[in-house]
Amino acid sequence: MSNVRTSAPSASICTALLVSNDANTIQRLSESMQQLAISTEVCAEADTAPRLISRRQFGAIVVDLQLGDRARTLLRKVRSSPSSRTAVVFAISDSDSETAVAFKDGSNFVLRKPLSKSAIEQSLRAAYGLILREQRRYFRCSIDIPVEFRRLEMEVAQGRSVNISEGGIAIIATISLKPGVEVQIQFTLPGHDFEFVAKSAICWCNEGHMGLRFMSLSLALQYNLREWLSRRLEQSLPDSVAAKFRSLRLR
Repeated sequence: MSNVRTSAPSASICTALLVSNDANTIQRLSESMQQLAISTEVCAEADTAPRLISRRQFGAIVVDLQLGDRARTLLRKVRSSPSSRTAVVFAISDSDSETAVAFKDGSNFVLRKPLSKSAIEQSLRAAYGLILREQRRYFRCSIDIPVEFRRLEMEVAQGRSVNISEGGIAIIATISLKPGVEVQIQFTLPGHDFEFVAKSAICWCNEGHMGLRFMSLSLALQYNLREWLSRRLEQSLPDSVAAKFRSLRLR
């Protein structure tokens, strides 16, 4: 078995990392996740998974405890990793003692062997709202709109956006600023008639491309940005999934 492989539906809401080397487990979980528009990336070795988790954002992480102590270590690393500490985590267990350990180490859900289709689907349905909410938090929407930004000692600079999320925006500009520099950025979202103004900090810069993190947003701006992103995410989902997401968005 290759160490890492991916199985993806035609359109997916997110990718789940499945850490297991058991062919039957992989097949059953991948098929059930595909029904909910979740793609799966399979990693056969618990020692390899932390590198993937540190570089990628996964909507869910599934760890098979038959991999032994390395699986327990991985669960603890997931909860301490900045990129995955809020991910929805499943453990696969074959005993009551393993189940207790899995919850202690940070699992949100535990799947008991032998795995059945009905048990898997029941757990996935229970977790689905959490997975969708997590996906909304990290959703980056591609968008090309004019932006303006400035520091206290500089004139207004012009740029264009590349993408935007709840936490920040990526732009292209004719000037480059070093990471850590604070600016005020303003733009207007499509479909809105008010200016979005936010104190922001440069996170990274590369040949005219810059990533900015929003530092202070009013509650009204947070709400409007979240709602705008939710509608864009909903439009990108398969119809069957969009209906579930819409019901969660309205809660």
